[in-house]
Amino acid sequence: MKFIETEFADVKLIESKIFSDPRGSFFGVFEQEAFENQGITEVFLQDSISYSKTNVIRGLHYQEPNAQGKLVCPLRGSIFDVVVDIRLGSPNFKKWMGVELNSKQGNMLWIPPGFAHGFAALTKEVSLLYKLTHRYDPENQYVINWRDPDLNIEWPISNPILSDRDTNAPLLSEISILPTYT
Repeated sequence: MKFIETEFADVKLIESKIFSDPRGSFFGVFEQEAFENQGITEVFLQDSISYSKTNVIRGLHYQEPNAQGKLVCPLRGSIFDVVVDIRLGSPNFKKWMGVELNSKQGNMLWIPPGFAHGFAALTKEVSLLYKLTHRYDPENQYVINWRDPDLNIEWPISNPILSDRDTNAPLLSEISILPTYT
């Protein structure tokens, strides 16, 4: 596994070598020792899989308290993955980064607690594996509007398919419960 620095010091792009032969392919998703060598010591408590179609945008989601660290790994298809630093007091507060993740490249993204996450599905079928450091907690789940003008995220999709919750999400400035930078 290769860990690559991103615009945010704690967010890591991870490349896993894909082994292919006539039967198909194989790649590793999580190696505890490799993560610990990068200073990532959180314990994963839940694995989840989402399925999306082309032009779906999910997010921007976060949980507070019980903030989730997420390892996002595409099992099928390609996404534009977005991370927003929403930690009060962070020097990167309201800054975002985006990266394309593709199942054929074996790349993944580690997103530590304290960041909002969303993605746009770029291919016909997208299957994503999430490894999560806290269980899903619907009582403490928050959504930030995907087109918040203060964030000015450059989504690669102009007419997305959205859930009602994501469509009607408040702006970041309208949300009072946010994580704190430490």
